[in-house]
Amino acid sequence: MLITYYGMSCFEVSVNGKKLLFDPFISGNPLASGIDITKIKPDYILVSHGHFDHIADAIAIAEQSDAMVISNYEIVTWLTSKGVKKAHPMNIGGKFKFDFGFVKLFNAAHTSSLPDGSYGGNAAGFIIQSDEGNFYFAGDTGLMYDMNLIGKYMSVDFAFLPIGNNFTMGVDNAIIASDMICCHKIIGMHYDTFPIIEINKPEAKEKFTRAGKELILLNIGDSIDIKK
Repeated sequence: MLITYYGMSCFEVSVNGKKLLFDPFISGNPLASGIDITKIKPDYILVSHGHFDHIADAIAIAEQSDAMVISNYEIVTWLTSKGVKKAHPMNIGGKFKFDFGFVKLFNAAHTSSLPDGSYGGNAAGFIIQSDEGNFYFAGDTGLMYDMNLIGKYMSVDFAFLPIGNNFTMGVDNAIIASDMICCHKIIGMHYDTFPIIEINKPEAKEKFTRAGKELILLNIGDSIDIKK
């Protein structure tokens, strides 16, 4: 699966010929000023929760690409009221088969409100299952015991975990989370965008290495191909 990083928690993942864009926050991110959002044409947009730094470009990219948005019921309702034409509502614990594979909404320990202050439903993560591989996109979350359920009932080839601390778990808790989900290949997200979540990247990678794991930190605009 080809993965491209657009900053903060925004990644595009190609799965079975379809492009999945997670948590689009690009145009408002000064670190992503070199990214032209008009060239991003996903087939699906997955939004983990309603905070601006995860949803800011969802409407614009959905309109230009005719992508289907997948999110919780409240976010889908809000987006369709803003003109998004294609959207699929889900909720925690639900699973649905799309043309690229299955999506399951998983609990996240975080808050959620939309940019206008309205209720954003429950924050979530996504588990993607396909014949090309399985992965977990945690969204914004703190460490929680629920993560043991992933490692107990399914195998994930890699996971996107937040590591910036303050608003989410940090590096040390992400290492514990990787143990819980039984996954040793972690792609870091939700760090460095704002001063309060800046991290020491060499130190973070060294901590993961000492724990027998791999922490992948992509530069904005870079891609990596991860195979099952």
